[in-house]
Amino acid sequence: MVTPEGRGNGTPAYQRIQAVVREQIDSGQLKVGDSVSSERELAKVHQVSLMTARHALAELEREGVVERRRGAGTFVAPPRIHFNKLMSYTEQMASRGLASSSRVVFSKIVEGESEIAARLRLPESSQLTKIERVRHTAEEPFALETCYLSAEEFPELVRALSEKGSLFRTLEQDYGVELAYADEEVDATVANSRIAELLGVLRGSALLRIRQVIFSASSKPVLYVLGMYRSERHSLFIRRFR
Repeated sequence: MVTPEGRGNGTPAYQRIQAVVREQIDSGQLKVGDSVSSERELAKVHQVSLMTARHALAELEREGVVERRRGAGTFVAPPRIHFNKLMSYTEQMASRGLASSSRVVFSKIVEGESEIAARLRLPESSQLTKIERVRHTAEEPFALETCYLSAEEFPELVRALSEKGSLFRTLEQDYGVELAYADEEVDATVANSRIAELLGVLRGSALLRIRQVIFSASSKPVLYVLGMYRSERHSLFIRRFR
């Protein structure tokens, strides 16, 4: 039985509305960019007040599931990445049931990157394998990631990576590296002309910049990653303790 405010089986009405919208998205009934039922339509279908329906959509918008456009309605939002666990991009997308792809824009052994070599605790003159990739999901560019690793410790890395696609999986399966944790620096920046073109945004658009040093289980720095992420498509989750 449903009460006037739509509360059934002890579940708040707004949560039931959210569950229905999420199921429509997960099942493919609603896709990115599709229109979601209006507040009035949801209130009528679920027999709740307009305020309850509005609250349900507001919470979904806060979580990044939908986006509301003034004068146009509510639409399924492109998925966001939540940075709360050390995962590869492929793993992040798979955990959300999304297909992912990458386009390599640069892959070469480079020299003269003394600052990055220092972060990896390597001699200043070390050769590094540099791999730059544009990350896509839902056929949309999400991020530009540039990875650096020791060319000496990981020979033929580019070839091995092309076979597996996931850098984390390649390091673990082909080189026996157990990745354990990362130290990160997070700040904001803006897109220059090249990055804007690669990510499909306007020059000067806000970006989330994350610098990572990823360590093995033996606390050895293995990988340095510079990520430029479209800020509107990413959330940074932080748990703080007192």
